[in-house]
Amino acid sequence: MKVAIIYNQDQTGVINTFGIQNKEFYSESNVRHVADCLEQDGHNVRILDGNMYIIERLQHFMPRVIDGEQMGMVFNMAYGIQGESRYTHIPSMLEMLGLPYVGSNPSGHALALDKVMTKIVWQNQGLPTPDFWVFNSVQDDLSGVRYPVIVKPKMESVSFGLKVVYNEEDLKEAVHFIVTEFQQQALVEQFIRGREFCVGILGNDPVETFPVLEIDLEGDPDAIQTVEDKKQTPRRKICPAHLSDELTKAMQKYSVDGFKALGLRDFARVDIRLDENDNIYLLEINSMASLGVSGSYPAAAKVAGYDFAKLVNRMLDVAAVRYFSTSVQMDQMSEEKKRKLPLHSRMRTFIRSRQEQGESLLEKLVNIDTYVRNVDGLTQCNNLIKSELTQMGFTNEVFPQHEVGNMFYYSNSFDEEVDWLLLLSIDDVQKLSDQESYFSTEHKLYGTGIWENKGGVVTTILALQALRYAKIIRKQRIGILVTTDSSISGKFSRDILNDKARKADRILSFYGGNIEGSIVVSRSGSAHYNYDLKLLDPSAENVANVSSHFYKILSAMIDISKNNAELVVAPHNTQFMSNIFKGYAGGSAKVSVRFNSKNDFDVIDKKIRKLTTASKGQLKLFKSHMEGGISRLPMQESEVNESLWQAIKKISAIIDVRTTKEHRWSSSDICNITYHCPKLDGFGPIGGYDHKRSEYIMRHSITDRALMLAMLLKERP
Repeated sequence: MKVAIIYNQDQTGVINTFGIQNKEFYSESNVRHVADCLEQDGHNVRILDGNMYIIERLQHFMPRVIDGEQMGMVFNMAYGIQGESRYTHIPSMLEMLGLPYVGSNPSGHALALDKVMTKIVWQNQGLPTPDFWVFNSVQDDLSGVRYPVIVKPKMESVSFGLKVVYNEEDLKEAVHFIVTEFQQQALVEQFIRGREFCVGILGNDPVETFPVLEIDLEGDPDAIQTVEDKKQTPRRKICPAHLSDELTKAMQKYSVDGFKALGLRDFARVDIRLDENDNIYLLEINSMASLGVSGSYPAAAKVAGYDFAKLVNRMLDVAAVRYFSTSVQMDQMSEEKKRKLPLHSRMRTFIRSRQEQGESLLEKLVNIDTYVRNVDGLTQCNNLIKSELTQMGFTNEVFPQHEVGNMFYYSNSFDEEVDWLLLLSIDDVQKLSDQESYFSTEHKLYGTGIWENKGGVVTTILALQALRYAKIIRKQRIGILVTTDSSISGKFSRDILNDKARKADRILSFYGGNIEGSIVVSRSGSAHYNYDLKLLDPSAENVANVSSHFYKILSAMIDISKNNAELVVAPHNTQFMSNIFKGYAGGSAKVSVRFNSKNDFDVIDKKIRKLTTASKGQLKLFKSHMEGGISRLPMQESEVNESLWQAIKKISAIIDVRTTKEHRWSSSDICNITYHCPKLDGFGPIGGYDHKRSEYIMRHSITDRALMLAMLLKERP
């Protein structure tokens, strides 16, 4: 996308120097930093000076679009050159020119920049803000003022002209300074002794709030933050602020309400005082929150999970969604197609536009060693997922694990109950020497874990991004549990999983679907046994007898599932060594069992234990040992699962994607859930293992599965 960054540099680029001159500017290095971040995200960026030549500059960089071309956007960083309501000047011009831009519209800026009008609107909305008076000159009647008060210009920002006064004489002096220096009315506001905070805001629908940030006043309730503090020696910032959850949520709610009351868009910063009795007061709102490197807005954004590059690109993104989400830009659209497209078409276009980024994330995930005991690798993988989810407003809860790496639960809701619980596992059984790195062909993507779990991670992230793009993600209560022990049967995550499952209406898991486009509607339970045997009487004849006995036991185990389509008993990792001359015989075997009902398992377990129990006579011949048992119960088909499957079938018909049912003869985390609710698996991209046993997914299925998931999640159960 073409992005024009407009800021103010040349103040002489006007016809006349007239009116109030602006004192607020971005440095050239700061603007260049923003441009670099946008360029890193693939945008074609130009920096333009916002003086009287701006229209001509925009015409050269952003000529009139024709059918099929993508419209560019303006990243507005222009505070204005001179005159009143300077924040409105460039947005007003862009409205006239028909160019979309980042930030609030002229009316929003005008209200926010006028501190008196802001307070009037807030008071009418019942929002807490300090009492105030407005004076035109020192000749006005000042007798009604209750001290102490803070005096400031009516229409300036960055704390220009602030002064706290305690008597009428000092008040007259302060009012005179404001009126003469800034050529505008003086706002006199009740001074709130206490602490100072700010809340960063990003987005429109939904509106995201950053963690509350406190300006460190070093324990002085009478201190204020001056313009010198901001520009020369910035005060220390504490984020998140040390506040109770109740006060934090109240500040964030008041900030969002204040933002909406003024009709602001995209981003802003609300300044707040908290008195000594924990009463909250909204002071003002900056509709062009500073992106300066020492600013409180980027500082709070960083705590929220946005580094500077992600922040500026996110700001561009929320503005683009606001402009373009209702009319998708497509190549050479016919007149018939120009009417508003259905939601699934818009989301498909969005997901396809993000597929390259999705594959890039997938490559990073696959190339991380996530062997179940590699804590560092699992942590690195988790950090990538956390970075993506926090950008979409998900908060996280950590479950520390020393053996397999921490597990994370993410949610976009303050409620413990969620509409959807999404299960993502990231571990595998392949040690580093056996791992296959990511590589791609025209139609397939390969690498360890790409089908089993990591493709499902990317599917989930793309689907959630599509819901955010469609402005409906906040309407769904979504929980996401990321586990690191699936390959050892959920040994550590089982209790966590069940606790979260009991608070979910529906549950989805993200192992890959098969090449037929399957959704896993049921899974077998699993059990594992270890059988060991060693000869005690070392004669040549006994070597032969014990060898025969060992293999007969294994054969008898296999026969348990013979002619039974509901059972699978399969020995593996079998080792047996014997030597007639040395009189040695002994071996071991691992035995895997797959079953579809607990009753079946109980029967199998009794048979296996009976087979491996030596008779009294055999005890003199050899010593044997058998251990093991059930690892996971089966996930069985049910009426509630069928209702969820039918919903998927309807979506598949709408988006024209082939979907089939599958019973999978393996277990996964979802099998550990004892709670009875609708749950399905296999929502990752379709794929499997090729003839070389290399794990792969079909490239096109990333988009299909992400769209299917987004369409499924968009409705509350």
